[in-house]
Amino acid sequence: MTKSTSDIRQGFMDFFGKKGHQTVSSSSLVPDNDPTLLFTNAGMNQFKDTFLGSETRSYTRATSSQRCVRAGGKHNDLDNVGYTARHHTFFEMLGNFSFGDYFKEEAISFAWEYLTEVLEIPKEKLLVTVYESDDEAFSLWADKIGVPKEKIIRIGDKSPDKKFESDNFWSMGDTGPCGPCSEIFYDHGEHIWGGPPGSPEEDGDRFIEIWNIVFMQFNRSADGSMEDLPNPSIDTGMGLERISAIIQNGHSNYDIDLFQGLIKKVAEVTGAKDLEDKSLRVVADHIRSCGFLICDGVMPSNEGRGYVLRRIIRRAVRHGHKLGAQGVFFYKVYEELINQMGQAYPELEKQREFVEKILRLEEEQFGKTLERGLQILDNELDALTGSVIPGDIVFKLYDTYGFPADLTADIARERELTIDQDGFDDAMTEQRTRAQQANNFGTDYNDVLKIEEKTEFLGYQTLQAEGTVVALVKEGKFVETLAEGDNAQVILSQTPFYAESGGQVGDAGVLTLGTAKFVVTDTKKSGDAFLHIGYLSTGTLNIGDTLQGEVEADRRKAIALHHSATHLLHAALRQTLGEHVTQKGSLCDAEKLRFDFSHFEALSTDTLNKVTYLVNQAIRDNFEVVTQLMDIEQAKESGAMALFGEKYDDMVRVVTMGDFSVELCGGTHAKRTGDMGLFLITSEAGTAAGVRRIEAAVGEAASDVLQNLREQFSKACDLVKGDSFTLGEKIMSTLDRNKVLEKELAQLKAKIASEAGSNLTDQAVEVNGVKVVVAHMEGVDPKSLRTSVDEMKNKLQSGVVVLATTVGEDKVSLVVGVTKDLTGKVKAGELVNVVAIPVGGKGGGRPDMAMAGGNNPAALKDALALVNPWLSERL
Repeated sequence: MTKSTSDIRQGFMDFFGKKGHQTVSSSSLVPDNDPTLLFTNAGMNQFKDTFLGSETRSYTRATSSQRCVRAGGKHNDLDNVGYTARHHTFFEMLGNFSFGDYFKEEAISFAWEYLTEVLEIPKEKLLVTVYESDDEAFSLWADKIGVPKEKIIRIGDKSPDKKFESDNFWSMGDTGPCGPCSEIFYDHGEHIWGGPPGSPEEDGDRFIEIWNIVFMQFNRSADGSMEDLPNPSIDTGMGLERISAIIQNGHSNYDIDLFQGLIKKVAEVTGAKDLEDKSLRVVADHIRSCGFLICDGVMPSNEGRGYVLRRIIRRAVRHGHKLGAQGVFFYKVYEELINQMGQAYPELEKQREFVEKILRLEEEQFGKTLERGLQILDNELDALTGSVIPGDIVFKLYDTYGFPADLTADIARERELTIDQDGFDDAMTEQRTRAQQANNFGTDYNDVLKIEEKTEFLGYQTLQAEGTVVALVKEGKFVETLAEGDNAQVILSQTPFYAESGGQVGDAGVLTLGTAKFVVTDTKKSGDAFLHIGYLSTGTLNIGDTLQGEVEADRRKAIALHHSATHLLHAALRQTLGEHVTQKGSLCDAEKLRFDFSHFEALSTDTLNKVTYLVNQAIRDNFEVVTQLMDIEQAKESGAMALFGEKYDDMVRVVTMGDFSVELCGGTHAKRTGDMGLFLITSEAGTAAGVRRIEAAVGEAASDVLQNLREQFSKACDLVKGDSFTLGEKIMSTLDRNKVLEKELAQLKAKIASEAGSNLTDQAVEVNGVKVVVAHMEGVDPKSLRTSVDEMKNKLQSGVVVLATTVGEDKVSLVVGVTKDLTGKVKAGELVNVVAIPVGGKGGGRPDMAMAGGNNPAALKDALALVNPWLSERL
């Protein structure tokens, strides 16, 4: 019986579990605290700090099936997806890892055993590569495993002047951990074109890489020199889709059971009949990346990760319509994704309602975007001279409005026009260059101060404790002593100070020894060490001194209350809005809490009131805040939610507040919910697409907010001559009166502008027989300019009108009108820019009416003087 994709995924982890590897869950597609990555794109991403030595784990062997996305930044396969056999936006990477435990011999043996004995792939179908100078790996494959030497291929550097730049040499970056690697290839057979790796025909599809074993054994410095790592490690990766295709006797990844289920679903919802249509593959692939990205908190937007997600959704929608889809369809495919992958990733089902809603809304929005793009394209075509649409216009439609270039080309053909493809390609190339530069993260991993000490945290039990100085850091370097006035970081063997983590700010306080006093202004982590950041106000400090640490108690209490309140707020939001709400960031300090969460629309006043009520009800219930230490699996079974951006060890702290909230959290908390006193929301707003932010206060901070509100309320009453019972009526009366006055003012301004316009038409000059009015109308509302232009065009019957007005000291408004009989010679959009550019602006519009703005009123007189000479050349 052929193994399913799910069987292969589970079987891989079971195999390495029996080899002593800890099974680690896939990390989020949004890299945890790693600004160098757009998306998680390899299995080793979540272990990067472990490989670098800045993080220690309770195990030295691990295995995982990591979900990955390659659709933006440096790793971008988007344009190839659907048209090749193995490119995907989303894929799963099976991996086994050794952190200073086993090395080349075991890694090679494990891989061969799994492939040939567990999966039963014939040995003669496999060949391997090694780095050219890696004789050790070559010998292991040949002598220990028994691979024929003619099937072991040495791969060297790509050119003599680029040392270690090879397909078989891996680097984490320009500096840091690196080493040779060994790849395992599968031979699909002579009936498929292609040659072995290293040959001129290696890009063919006969020989397919299925496994890469990285031997992380060197540390590369900025000068290019290599040193042996003290603890050589192993990082491997095998694409689940690739190996499944082989085991299921397919050549293309799209032949596997998982994709076939998705492809049939896409055909069902689009009405497609040809199951070999490449567009079916595109939609099937894209529902995976879109579904998982949204589950991991990425929302469609115009920048960063959200922009990549938006592009993938729009590409899927376009291909769906090519298949014949009528109306909104893409979200309907998500059901089959749950059927295929929901058992391995239960979050797909848990967030089904939310994901489907986001996909549906985005597809509807894309429909409106296409409509808007057509309007803009029509305007551009009306102003077009010649038969070629410039490449920069095609790119603008594509990049700014999401209007596909091929659709622009289709419309151009209908109108017997063409597009400047070369110009569009040049603009795309420039954009890619900018994107690559923006993603060029040059991290020197050797330039990071490595602190190997470990600090024991005592702050859950006490705010005062002694600790021995194990390290001192001044100006980024380790020192032996500190003198009075030094700004520094003190690392202790143990401490009561909480280090910033999970959104909770670090503690402040003092460290003392006799007359020596170190003022701690903040506490942060570096690996397992706590850095007490501050300055030595008196005395001296030395390595080995025993210091008395004392945390600022009132500040810690206020911070802890706000931290506990975020747990209640999180629970209340999930109860009110739904389980799609997950924390996307937080800040808890002594004055407030800030809580970011996933949601697609603003919260109404009624919703905010309900959330506030639920939190305050939990405070009134005065639940005991119970903290328990348990293993991670037990914690998950208890229903505890993990917090954003946190990494968890095997043993975790579970914080429970009655039956209202259960979360994994390493922070400090109130003893009872009643200690918070009062919860008060101070603001709610959006911070990014699909992410909302609530700011709130509890305890004394909430009392301060209420006092401030009382003062503001009293001022408002005084201003409108009301009191607490009539304030609303007084404000409404004032607003109504303002509306009447504003209407009267607008009418008066329009009348003034109309009268001024009538006078101006009498002063029109002729340019080559055409009446032209050019004027700066002072004191006229910019909104009235267009009305004046329309009236003057009607009065002139045939002519050109250019009006300008200034607002304040730095704003110019321009309107140009051209009567219909003259638009063949004069385009309003072109003329408005003749005036706009000198005043620091730019505009556009229809051939008969265009508007623009500028920011340099001083140049207006000279700019208006350009109109008549420009017109004389065209009339």
